[in-house]
Amino acid sequence: MLSRWFTVSAQFNRKRPLDRPKTALFATIDRYVLREVATTLAGVTVVLLAILVSYQLARILGIAADRGFPHDIVFALIGLTTLENLMVLVPISMLLAAMLALGRLYHESEMAAVRACGIGPERLYLPVYVLAVPVAIALAWLTFFVGPEARNGAEELRSRGLRDAQFGRLAPGAFRTYADGKAVFYAEESGADGRLIHVFMQHIAGDRVEVATAAWAEQRVLQGGRTQVVVLHDGERIEGVPGQPGFRRIRFAEHGIPVVVPEAGEGRTIPERKPTRELLRSAALVDVAELQGRMSLPIMVIVLALIAVPLSALRPREGRYARVAVAILIYFLYANLVSAAQVWIEKGRIPPAIGTWWVHGIFLVVGIVLLNRQSPIAFWGRAGRSPA
Repeated sequence: MLSRWFTVSAQFNRKRPLDRPKTALFATIDRYVLREVATTLAGVTVVLLAILVSYQLARILGIAADRGFPHDIVFALIGLTTLENLMVLVPISMLLAAMLALGRLYHESEMAAVRACGIGPERLYLPVYVLAVPVAIALAWLTFFVGPEARNGAEELRSRGLRDAQFGRLAPGAFRTYADGKAVFYAEESGADGRLIHVFMQHIAGDRVEVATAAWAEQRVLQGGRTQVVVLHDGERIEGVPGQPGFRRIRFAEHGIPVVVPEAGEGRTIPERKPTRELLRSAALVDVAELQGRMSLPIMVIVLALIAVPLSALRPREGRYARVAVAILIYFLYANLVSAAQVWIEKGRIPPAIGTWWVHGIFLVVGIVLLNRQSPIAFWGRAGRSPA
């Protein structure tokens, strides 16, 4: 395509060098670079997402096998965690895509031909930002609106899976542990009405141990499913502290052993699951830090796109992937500084007005410096150039 474009542009240049050829020339190269960067962005995102999803898949399947989660919950969890991973991957995907696509043009000497036609490297920002701006807007929508809902859904699924694993599979003929290993249940058989017949149960509460046997048992749900009770009927209970005298032996007609299932979202920070509109109305430091963290992802796409263009410029005989390690290092420094700034906001070490903005400012300056080093006259203007 570039060879045809150069032929057409040369024909136009011979006729009207200052009029139409310049417009047509730029439109063609812009479309070409845009297609290259967009194709590379799709490929890089798919590859990185596949790597993270495979890791998440192994972890979720391990938890599901350990706790006995139902299959439908497992697949839903994989989908929601994939969405969370996608939001984190987009900034680095944009950086790598622009670098790899433009680096190929430098490596195959296409950029040398483009510059010979009078197009400087700063022109590459037009197609790059034509792609980066919509990507940043889509990422903002995912981060502000879809992300919190996905986190809430994932936590609810984990809670439901834990509840179903603990109580939904009490079946005869096998020992079953639940409540984080603090309880063991066994039943010889089940009756036609769903009762579990000839039941053995051990429950640990602090230092005390209860061992109970019963003629039959049933399950009851309280508090909307968060607390479930195994009710034993017509049995005997022995309880006490191991290693100490004073064990008690009690006959009972009915005995219930409650087990509390963790709430949805327990163990996750609350601001992560709050809707963005609540964060905007809140003055709490943890909410301000979370809000600025969400804003940082689309901003990172814009700033990293600025850095990618001068960073992709390869020297003669330099490999196409020579600067990928540098790009990854820049991204990790950027992301870690944003995370550190969020923690400092939560602890009150820096005011919210400064927040994470200083991090974006640093890397914005880095991008400007790199661009100025690559093409100082084109960047700062041609006023200071001596006449030919």
